[in-house]
Amino acid sequence: MGIPQPTFYIFKCEQSAPPGMPKPSCVTEDSKGLFQYTAQKLMQEGIMMGTPIVRTSCMNRCSSGPIMLIEPGHTMYVGLTEEKIDRIIAEHLIGGNVVEEYVIDAELWDAPIPLDVMRKQMGK
Repeated sequence: MGIPQPTFYIFKCEQSAPPGMPKPSCVTEDSKGLFQYTAQKLMQEGIMMGTPIVRTSCMNRCSSGPIMLIEPGHTMYVGLTEEKIDRIIAEHLIGGNVVEEYVIDAELWDAPIPLDVMRKQMGK
């Protein structure tokens, strides 16, 4: 018998742009504690082992940050706050229902690019 797989993986963008950069940043003075907040909430709910949170670098959705991606389901949540994280944990992770009003707009999150198409674009 092996070690059980997690039910979900949470990928939390932790990219911060240097001061003065024109590009927005997922980690700002106001949002830098959201990773720790999420981890603490997962522990409080008793689901940390089944829903590990992973720090990532840029996921190229900077103008929508702070963001996190939940797999399976390929669900990207944007404009995170502590209140939104509470609802995402309660309704999506525990309850099984995506919190649609926090999901990234379709024009910013279209279907995945097939790898063969991407390779052709790169001249491979």
